[in-house]
Amino acid sequence: MRTRVITTMAAAVAVTLGLSGCVPWFMPQPAPATSTPSVEEVGSSLEPFYSQVLAWDDCDDGMQCTTASAPLDWDDPAAGSIDLALVRQPATGDRIGSLLVNPGGPGGSGYEFVKDSVDYATDATLQERFDIVGFDPRGVGRSSAVACLDPAEMDTYLYGLTVAERGSDAWIQEQETSASNFAAACADKTGALLGEVDTTSGARDLDLLRAVLGDAQLNYLGFSYGTFLGATYAELYPDKVGRLVLDGALDPSTSNFEVTSTQAQGFESALRAYLTDCLAGTDCPFDGTVDDAMATIGALLASVDASPITATDGRQLGANSLLTAIIYPLYQATAWSYLSDMFESVLQGSADGAMQFADAYNGRNADGSYADNSTEAFMAINCVDYAYDDDPAAMRAQAAEIEAAAPTIGKYMAFGDISCANWPYAFDGERQEIHAAGAAPILVVGTTNDPATPYVWAQNLAEQLDSGQLVTYEGEGHTAYNKSNSCVNDAVDSYLIDGTVPATDPMC
Repeated sequence: MRTRVITTMAAAVAVTLGLSGCVPWFMPQPAPATSTPSVEEVGSSLEPFYSQVLAWDDCDDGMQCTTASAPLDWDDPAAGSIDLALVRQPATGDRIGSLLVNPGGPGGSGYEFVKDSVDYATDATLQERFDIVGFDPRGVGRSSAVACLDPAEMDTYLYGLTVAERGSDAWIQEQETSASNFAAACADKTGALLGEVDTTSGARDLDLLRAVLGDAQLNYLGFSYGTFLGATYAELYPDKVGRLVLDGALDPSTSNFEVTSTQAQGFESALRAYLTDCLAGTDCPFDGTVDDAMATIGALLASVDASPITATDGRQLGANSLLTAIIYPLYQATAWSYLSDMFESVLQGSADGAMQFADAYNGRNADGSYADNSTEAFMAINCVDYAYDDDPAAMRAQAAEIEAAAPTIGKYMAFGDISCANWPYAFDGERQEIHAAGAAPILVVGTTNDPATPYVWAQNLAEQLDSGQLVTYEGEGHTAYNKSNSCVNDAVDSYLIDGTVPATDPMC
């Protein structure tokens, strides 16, 4: 499942304050229309990229937008270039520098995250002191992007049903055919970029953006998968680390199987937390104990796996789509009431509510179009960041482990290696711990019942980093910063603005 910050469920209230008259002395100085790059010694092949001057254009609501150029292949800068799209909200007060923000994924758009949800990404304290900069990593959104399927084909890929019994040889063959067709389409439509969207290349892009924005060191706020991007940067450029906050951390040393197994346990735990809260209320669609309700959900998943429910638009709700619909509101505890409504409708035989949740997670619009390329980018980046093995015996053994660890939802998250095992560009390397020796202090934030990036990963990353400091939020949901917890916000803001590192974990 994707590890990204999801804002759709959050209630957003925009307040516009009108000022009568003209008071230029009251307003902060406007940000310059160009960014002067910092002086870097990078060699002749990279100098044209590091010396480029960014020209910013005005966007909506006081935002500024621009495009940077980066090498297609960092090992061969002469092989061509790609575009990286940026948007920024200039600092409203005494400016420290730029704060680059990544919402996760992989495949999440930092550009849209900042442009549409800057107040969700950062609080007013950070906005006063930093230019808040969102960017689309290589392969994503407005940058040079991965492309694979048209909307109808994407519907088939994401929502299509298999004929054979889950886990059987025939079922595995159906999955492999679908995965191979998807990979071939990505290779055909994306070209050479498809082999260059790995996180290491993305971290090198991050250093380029730091330099062309004019910052000697990187200040960065990364959520979810963005923590892996930030940690990779720290490993590559420890002397360029300014202040890095990694919220909702991934453990860089985990395998794809370990990621899936731990996430399955995380979402199962979050589902149980939801049910505990639900059963204590008055409008819960379940009754009995939490174990009774989990058994009902397990039976519901098995039922739609065997006999899908047809939605109003003709699409069929199977177990994979229902699981996506369940997981989507588990990212935020504030969305649990919507999850109850969805369960109520499915239990009554309606697929529409679940399809709306699955569509929201997948970025599918009501007219059947897709809002972005996050699914394609998610697959492309993960397929070159991890090693995969689609040997049926190995996958069945792993599936049994995942189901044992997460008895209700585990079986529907298994066999993930099929998706990338025959990808045109194989993973080259080994998943390892990241230490970032010599880096300045790095803040790692973890939530104790985070379903998408379980707390143990934050603990592991903070331990691995030579200069890591853990900030724990005891609570529910995915990521912790700017989620109405003053303890977390105070720790993050004091660190980013003043460089103050907590002496010990504040246990917020």
